[in-house]
Parts: sequence; structure tokens; C-alpha cells
Amino acid sequence: MSSKPELSVRQILNMSVGFLGIQFAFGLQNANVSRIFQTLGAHLSLIPALWIAAPLTGLLVQPVIGYASDRTWGRFGRRRPYFLAGALLTTLALLVMPDSPALWVAAMMLWLMDASVNISMEPFRAFVADQLPTSQRPLGFALQTLFIGLGAVLSSVLPWVLARFGVANVAPRGEIPATVRLSFYAGAAVLMAAVLWTVLTTREYPPERLRAFADSPPVRRLLDVSRAWRPGLLLLVLGAAGIILIHHFALDPKLYLLAGGLAVGGALFLWLSRSRSRGMVRQVMADLYGMPQAMRRLAWVQFFSWFAMFALWIYTTPAVTAVQFGSSNPLSSAYNAGANWVDVLFGAYNGFAVLAALVIPQMVRRAGVRWTHVINLTAAAAGLISFAWVRDPEWLLLSMLGVGFGWASILSLPYTLLADNLPAEKMGIYMGIFNFFVVIPQLLAASVLGVLLQVFFRDHAVFGLVLGGVSLALAGLCTLRVAEPGAGLLAAAPAPQA
Repeated sequence: MSSKPELSVRQILNMSVGFLGIQFAFGLQNANVSRIFQTLGAHLSLIPALWIAAPLTGLLVQPVIGYASDRTWGRFGRRRPYFLAGALLTTLALLVMPDSPALWVAAMMLWLMDASVNISMEPFRAFVADQLPTSQRPLGFALQTLFIGLGAVLSSVLPWVLARFGVANVAPRGEIPATVRLSFYAGAAVLMAAVLWTVLTTREYPPERLRAFADSPPVRRLLDVSRAWRPGLLLLVLGAAGIILIHHFALDPKLYLLAGGLAVGGALFLWLSRSRSRGMVRQVMADLYGMPQAMRRLAWVQFFSWFAMFALWIYTTPAVTAVQFGSSNPLSSAYNAGANWVDVLFGAYNGFAVLAALVIPQMVRRAGVRWTHVINLTAAAAGLISFAWVRDPEWLLLSMLGVGFGWASILSLPYTLLADNLPAEKMGIYMGIFNFFVVIPQLLAASVLGVLLQVFFRDHAVFGLVLGGVSLALAGLCTLRVAEPGAGLLAAAPAPQA
């Protein structure tokens, strides 16, 4: 077997540029959708349910796209057709969403936008692992993080910059401010340009050549799924009991999502244990049931990390506008000034993530991958919790320094730890399954965060950020269960030739 050739820095940059556009769109979504929903009349307690489109579409789309892209080969390659299709659909959503005439239209556009972003984003993770040898994968994921941070910085601060240049930042009731609308239009242009750059400047290895490389672990051909009924029965019973309790005690209807998800997952595992199908659903469920041990342990790290990030995205705007700017009225100048400052804060943590992408390799050389991730998650946890007691909004920039380092770590180190344990011909589907543990905690957060804030914290949004900080601390503890990798990762990656 031959070794996969190393790529130049320019080649790795070209294959990563598309992430700049994808994250530009994603950054606009994260920083502005709660603002759009509130402007169109959504109550704070309804916002988590409206955001449910994001994780739900990810849960459905990512494994399907991963499965399909593993089996695709044509004129534009294996992964690149999905980059382009997702970018076209996302562009449509970006152009329509800021002109939404009603709340339900904005919610539908969020659904379309997130589904489309996932069509592009999921194959990008597999793309890095496909193209790069083991020694260069950490560099590839680090450069992805660099472009993710750059795209998010630009998109997050754009409404604030436009306001500084005199663009109207307040609009009549039921209309989106011009600063937000123009930012979304700009995002559509940046997204298409960046994705086209990657599609037109990169090439891909045919599937048969990928399988021939020496750094591709073999696929386990036979997997015994006859005992999948055990977790299936447990999940089904828990889901059914949850549905009964929610109905009996008239609990918040959003909890049906959590209970229903458990029941559906249980039913699928029961079906898997008896099915002889060779189709996509069985393949996804079988690979989920039999995923590698490293992936199982990293799943808990991802679960608590992304629960926290979802809390950050949906509650930072209502928290900062209420606590640091003293207004919960979307029509007031104070609220819109606070919402613009949230854009700056989101830009700041993504900017700090760019810095962290350069610093993390040095941290790994001194502390190892595992402890580097623990340190960064702990810093992010402290940053989120600090929102509850910081009163000067400018000091929140320091809070975002910790969040930025945690975010850069979340985007790179778990994937670095995972990629070497996956076979090339199933890289897409395993990356899609791994992203279950990105979207499932977001579904959980959408189901329970609103209820927790209403019952225990009198609808004070800032405590959603505190709960996110606690979740990041738990992610750090779970990281201690993950084995430290050997040589060949970030600490040992040779510098490629430019």
C-alpha cells in the first residue's frame, strides 16, 4: 500500500476556503436569528422551540449526506457536489429570511438555511480526512477552524459596522432593521464566492484509490447487531414513560420532543436487531450501534460541549440586552444597541478562536491533546458563567476570550482525535454519525432550556448561559476519559512545503 502524498499549504488553504463562506452564513444565523424572531413578535419562552429547526435538520440531514457522499463519484468528485448544492440553497434562504413578513416564514427560512448549511458542512469534515495524510490532518482541521473563525468574525460584526456607517439599526414594528437585511445579502454573496473557490481549485481522490492508501483502517465487514434490542427497549420504555408523564401532569409541550426522540431511537434499534435490510437506514443504525470506542467516549464530550454552544447562541441576545443594556423591548434603542453589541461579542469570540487556532498546536506540544481540550473547555465555562455577574458590557469581551478558545478547541481537537480511527470508504457516514452528538444535545436544549428557565429562574435568560457554562465544565471532565493519542497528531505534524 502507498502513503497518501502531502499537500502544500496553498492546496490545504484552497480546500478550506469554502468554510469561510459556510461559517459566514452560520455566523449570521447564530448572531441574528433570535433578534429576528423577537422583532417579529416571538416571546422569550418560544425562542428555543423556534430554534429547533437547526438541530433537527442536522440530525436528519448529516448522516444521509454522509452516506450519499461516500457513494458519490462524478465529474465534480465525491464531496464537492454537496458543497455546491448546499451553498445554492443556503444563498436562497439568506436572501429571503431578512424580508420575512411573519414569524412562521422566518422559522421556515431557518429550517431551510440550517438544512442547506449541513448539506455543505458535513462533507467538508470528511473532505479533510479524504485528502490529507494522517500527519497533515491536524493542520487541515486547524485551517478549517481558522476560516470558521474568520467567517464568523466578519458576519457577526457586520450589522454593528453598518450601523457605525449610518445604516438604520431600528425598524418599525414587524420589520427587520436594515443593518441585518444588508448583512444577510452580503452573506449570500460571500458564501457562493468562497464555496466556488474550493470547488474549482481542488481535486479529489477516486474511492478506489482512497481505499488503497496505507493510512485507511479496514472496514469491519461483519457486525453483530442481534443485541441492539437491549438499548432499543430501554430507550423505547423511557420515551413512552416520558410521553405519559408529560400528558398526565400537563407539562410543557416542548418536552414531547425529547420523549418522542427517545421512543423513535428505541424503535429504530429494535428494528435493527431484527432487520435484514441492506438499505441506508439500516447501515446508519448499524454503524451507530457499532461505532469505535474512541468515538463513543468522544460522544459525551461533544454532547455537553454543544449543549452549551446552543445555549450561547439562543440566549446571548436576550441576556445581554436585559442585563447589560436594561431592555427587553425589541423596538427600543437600548435593546437594538445591545443586540448590535452581541454581534460584536460573537465576532470577538470567533476572532479569539482564530487566535486560538494558532496557539492550540503550541499548547498541545506542552500539555497534550486531551489536557489542552480540558483547559480550553474550562476557560469557556468560566466565560459563560461570568455573564451573570459582569455589568459593564465591554468586560464581556474578556468573557469571550475564554469562549473563543473553547470554541476553537471544539471545532478541531475532537475531529483530530477521531479521524485516524475511521476507514476512508466510510469517512462520510461516520462523520455524519459523530455529528449526532452535535445535534442531539441541541434538541435536548431546545426541549428543556426554556422549561428550566421558566420554572427555576423566572425567565431570566442569563441563567441559560450559566447552565451552558456548567455543561462545558462537564465536557471537560468527560475529556479525561479519552485516551491521549500517540505521535502523528498536532504535536508531531511536520510543516508542509509551501
